[in-house]
Amino acid sequence: MREIPTKTWTLLPATDPPDWLVKQVGPVSAQLFWLRGIRTAETVAGLCQPSRYSPKEPWAFTDMERAVDRLLHARDRQENVTIWGDFDADGVTATAVLLEGLGQFVESAYLNFYIPNRLTESHGVSAAGVERLHKQGTSLIVTCDTGSTSLEAISTARQLGVDVIITDHHTLPAESLDVVATINPRQFEIGHPLATLSGVAVAYKLVEALYLTAPDIPERPLSDLLDLVAIGLVADLVELKGDVRYLTQLGIEQLKKKARPAVEFLLDNCKRAGDRAMDIAFGVGPRINAVSRIHGDASFCVQMLVGRDRDTVKVLVDQTELANTRRKGMQAAVKRQASEQLETLDLSTNAAIVLASTDWPAGVLGIVAGEIARDYHRPTFVFRIEGGVTEEGAIDEAMAVGSARSVDGIDLYDLLNLQQDVLHSFGGHPLAAGLRLSAANLPLLQQRLNHTLRHLFPSNLPVPELAIDLDVTVSDLGQSLFRQLRQLEPFGMGNPIPRLLLRGVKFDNIRNRNSRDSSGQTVRYIYTTFTLRDRTSSINGIWWGHPSHDLPQGLCDAVVELDYMSVKRDRQGSSFAYQVRLIDVRPADNSAALLNPSALHIAIDLRGQSEADVASHLATLHSPVVITDCPASWTHILSRLRPDRDLVLAYQRPIDRTSQQAWRTLVGWAKSLLQIGVAATVEHWSASLQVSTGVLEQGIQALAAVGFQIVWEGDRFSIPAYDDRRSSPDPATRESAEANAKIAAFQQALAEEDYLRRYFYEIDAEAIVAAIN
Repeated sequence: MREIPTKTWTLLPATDPPDWLVKQVGPVSAQLFWLRGIRTAETVAGLCQPSRYSPKEPWAFTDMERAVDRLLHARDRQENVTIWGDFDADGVTATAVLLEGLGQFVESAYLNFYIPNRLTESHGVSAAGVERLHKQGTSLIVTCDTGSTSLEAISTARQLGVDVIITDHHTLPAESLDVVATINPRQFEIGHPLATLSGVAVAYKLVEALYLTAPDIPERPLSDLLDLVAIGLVADLVELKGDVRYLTQLGIEQLKKKARPAVEFLLDNCKRAGDRAMDIAFGVGPRINAVSRIHGDASFCVQMLVGRDRDTVKVLVDQTELANTRRKGMQAAVKRQASEQLETLDLSTNAAIVLASTDWPAGVLGIVAGEIARDYHRPTFVFRIEGGVTEEGAIDEAMAVGSARSVDGIDLYDLLNLQQDVLHSFGGHPLAAGLRLSAANLPLLQQRLNHTLRHLFPSNLPVPELAIDLDVTVSDLGQSLFRQLRQLEPFGMGNPIPRLLLRGVKFDNIRNRNSRDSSGQTVRYIYTTFTLRDRTSSINGIWWGHPSHDLPQGLCDAVVELDYMSVKRDRQGSSFAYQVRLIDVRPADNSAALLNPSALHIAIDLRGQSEADVASHLATLHSPVVITDCPASWTHILSRLRPDRDLVLAYQRPIDRTSQQAWRTLVGWAKSLLQIGVAATVEHWSASLQVSTGVLEQGIQALAAVGFQIVWEGDRFSIPAYDDRRSSPDPATRESAEANAKIAAFQQALAEEDYLRRYFYEIDAEAIVAAIN
């Protein structure tokens, strides 16, 4: 049996919620609401009943009026408007929302869209693409789910006289964009109801503003777009809180109507009703994402979603289904080959997993990396080797182009920041990234990752933790419990599906299965079905991605999620039977390993207090873990935790500064170092500037680009000379393209890190404990 890394099971403490909450939602839901910090009657009502929630108006976005005015001006002058989207499910649905929504105001002859090819182009708006659209007559570009960091393309558009409206939810650059309007929820403070909107929801808010401004123009109701909004929000894994949850709830109500032919056919293919977020997460979303993974071009997905001719849409849905089938097959094949490579890798000495092949298709690398990272609980990097000998026989440098996925407790973006000298390029966030480097440097990357992770985690990598909500029996797993749990839906990021602990159970009727597509063809995508029994009851279940021999023999403890499956009947339609999805399992004699998080992690909040007050409070504690420097990642906190020791948050408010001010400070320090002729350390400068060493190293690279000569001696560096021919007399101003790019990269990284430091200063201590557990 394949060895599966052991997780720490954490059973959340039983609570005693107030009577009013129990009466309102039932005893089980009351306990879950209380544990998740939902503790007022108004909040509970707003979560359970969308009609009781008060959403924010689109005018909360600073530039919304400017965007609306420009679009109505384009309508009046019959300008050519192009929507520039993205190729994932969020970008595709956002493009469809704008195509339908703006189509109520702009005649179809003057409205089109463009989505980059996933396999030949990158995310974002390209300068070449802007030039091409300009030649075709476009005078206004409206982006969706992209564009915030496409500085070169925006500059090109400005030079050509093409106006740009950015609708996006990704990181904002350090300086204001030279565009008509930027509609981006990153402008809001953490905790704002609009702060976690995805690309499709931002696009929807723009259309909503148009409807409010010119209500007599549209012929179709705004609510027609909500099913697309729900698909994009759930598929993009954004936090289902505030307006995100509200829009998802409304969108699922629209999805259930199956008013859109594509939605009807897609739900039929994945055998789902469309009444739950999980139908999107496990059914509709992966099918839309599969198209760009297989074909590169996802444009026909937009036509599929907005199409009204059932025959035409059915053809496109069938193509989408075929792409998803091929994706599953390719994913399974790459996973098998990657597993063969894993057998030769010594996991006792490798803290990260790096795998590569010339045969692996680029479209499924990220999915496979995610599966392996989950199975082995290590950051995983999966590469496709491109280049080498050309068709003409010439020698070309082989490049490794890949995707990486991380695990809880290890910030992938921070990890890659420390390997920049090995990489050609990378981008991403704490749990996922894309990267590119010379294939010859793959062994070096493996060594560097191992070294960095051993330095960050001297004893062991973070142990994976599995939070368990309720301790139940098999007989509890029926309609009553299911109905109570459904009150917390939609489930997703920020509101996970409740995990249920079953003690002393046994697996029977175990069957290894392969998936089948909508035509009945077998796809080598493994899962296991079983019957789960205790002394009095039984229930059927499924374990995705695992062969049957992964299940232990004898009595077990199991963590499951409760679900239902459709059971076909005769003329009566269909009925439902309840089943479980297995999350984790272990022999029953390990049940004593369950931990109580209330004893494991206690956060004492001393943020913003004086040194004297902090010292006085610490004197009353026994060996606490004290964090005095404001974190910029969860890794910063998780790597310091120790069992049975109090966690004390004792850091001060982060520096209030702009990225430009930080750059000028860095230049000032460099000038001083040049004048006095001494050496400095990265650690000292990073502490003084309040940035991570990775971000500071980007700043030092920018200093070199503007003319400062950097000389390294071990971990110390000096600046013996300055070449003013490479820059203007003032190094804090930018001239060369290289300097511009380096400084922009530093400022963007610093802005993102400052945003995270503000988050960790403002977030409630209880929320930090909840996230840790």
